[in-house]
Amino acid sequence: FAVLNAGDTIMGMNLAHGGHLSHGSPVNFSGKMYKIVPYNVSRETEMLDYSEMADIARKSRPQLIVVGASSYPRTIDFKAVRQIADDVGAKVMADIAHIAGMCAVGAHPSPVPYADIVTTTTHKTLRGPRGAIILCKEELASAIDRSVFPGTQGGPFMNSIAAKAVAFKEALTPEFKEYQFQVIRNARALAERLLKNDFDLVSGGTDNHLLLVKLLKEGITGKVADETLERAGITLNKNMIPFDPATPFITSGIRIGTPAMTTRGMKEKQMAQIADMITMVLRDINNEKTITGVRSEAKALCDQFPLYPDMV
Repeated sequence: FAVLNAGDTIMGMNLAHGGHLSHGSPVNFSGKMYKIVPYNVSRETEMLDYSEMADIARKSRPQLIVVGASSYPRTIDFKAVRQIADDVGAKVMADIAHIAGMCAVGAHPSPVPYADIVTTTTHKTLRGPRGAIILCKEELASAIDRSVFPGTQGGPFMNSIAAKAVAFKEALTPEFKEYQFQVIRNARALAERLLKNDFDLVSGGTDNHLLLVKLLKEGITGKVADETLERAGITLNKNMIPFDPATPFITSGIRIGTPAMTTRGMKEKQMAQIADMITMVLRDINNEKTITGVRSEAKALCDQFPLYPDMV
């Protein structure tokens, strides 16, 4: 609302390729209010294709390019996006909801030098309360403030603001920095074990806190995998994969993240164990005995790494 008029053109990452609903999905306000031109990952690499993005930008002449993702396991090149935007006179909004904690400590390149606006949630890798923040260039601050209030929001939640301040203070500590790098090490360990167990991963691995498992080869839908693993004590979510033949309600993949497990103190050894647990369920998905056995193992692992160890 601060930088666009209804009907203006936005380029956003295709939801089916890792983008977010708010980046232009037709069922979301962003897709209803603005003209959306999606960009994609490469079919060959399953990574962002910045050359194709530049071509799309030159043809569509967007007023705003949204860069960021909800299920993209690789590093994002914010500098490349800035260059594309400058070429067509567009502003850049970086949505780092998933990677903000890593950006804060240098574990992922920061968009701040390149974006006009940066948005993030505060409850994912920043590990704070449910909520969000907007960062921007000074010249946009007043317009963004007005678009928040009175434009779209009433009274603020002061308790949430206080909790955000606590989270930001924690993010300045050496322990938080080590936590972020351990999150990445854990994601890579989980990915490596799943690859060893003969699963296919989107883009072949991960650079950040999450990974996507493709289940086409197994003939299992993401929906069935999600529901069955939930019964086995393993929480993840069904997720579309690039060029997915299934619908968003069924999907052909699952998304797995490591921040919560890392918060509990788990490391690479436990990631290999969890990958093997996932493998046992998905390789024997109709066997209730296997599901029950993995659930017991999951409970034992959680008991070994309690949420509040000082209270045990």
